[in-house]
Amino acid sequence: MTSLFQLSTDQLPTILGVIIAVIIILVFLSKAIKIVKEYERIVVFRFGRVLAEKGPGLVLIYPFIDQPKKVDLRERFITIPHQTCITKDNAPVDVDFIVYFKVFNAADSVIQVQNFEGAATGIATTTLRAVVGDIILDEVLAKRENINAILRTKLDEVTSRWGVKIANVEIREILPPKNVQDAMILQMSAERSRRALVTEADGKKTASITVAEGEKQSNILRAEGERQAAILRAEGYATALQTIFNAAKGIDQKTMILQYLDALKTVGSSPSTKFIFPMELTNLMTPIQKFLRNSEMKDSDSAGEQ
Repeated sequence: MTSLFQLSTDQLPTILGVIIAVIIILVFLSKAIKIVKEYERIVVFRFGRVLAEKGPGLVLIYPFIDQPKKVDLRERFITIPHQTCITKDNAPVDVDFIVYFKVFNAADSVIQVQNFEGAATGIATTTLRAVVGDIILDEVLAKRENINAILRTKLDEVTSRWGVKIANVEIREILPPKNVQDAMILQMSAERSRRALVTEADGKKTASITVAEGEKQSNILRAEGERQAAILRAEGYATALQTIFNAAKGIDQKTMILQYLDALKTVGSSPSTKFIFPMELTNLMTPIQKFLRNSEMKDSDSAGEQ
């Protein structure tokens, strides 16, 4: 037992040395091995100088010699709170917007600027005031897209030297003064009333035109119907006259005389005081006289025979 204990005591420094060596190796490996994600890069500094950009994947560095700096390459945004700006026509407006950016050069984003988000916020606010100061209030309210484009261009000119690309700038809200808001509400109400009156007038105009077109078409159809009816009546009257004429051609002179006498009898029995004398009265009487003469001659001949 004494020898075993003595042996263990003799080996204790060795065991401790192994344990310490293992710990040092593990610490060294943890410092030397870096896992870089797909959207990240590592900027390696060696003795204060930029060595390289590394990643993604497994990256090996020298511990205590190399100093790594991780940079996120994903697109991010900065929210710029309300900024009071003075327009060209001296109207104060509060504007807040969002700046979307993305790092395209990891080394420059670390070397060229200490705090990109702070620097970008300062540049964005001063640029916004400069842009709004050159525009009147109505254009600030109406040309938001133009202001976004100008801000993006001006910011990108500054941030490009930092290895950062401005992807987009979006104005979220523009708040004009209270009296301007009240005037805008009144103007909007008046404009809606005007549009309502114009719409009503257009509706009445359209209705009047439609009614007039309907009456026109109705009159055209009515006139066409009357024309067709007149044509049909005329054709019917002509057909009737033609039928009467055809029938009259088969009637002898004696029958016509009897009909004429019957017509005169009817006229004579009328209580009217008007008298009708045909222009051809003499010509009409001639066949009657001839008919009466022939009748007398027949009567005398029959008396002589007896």
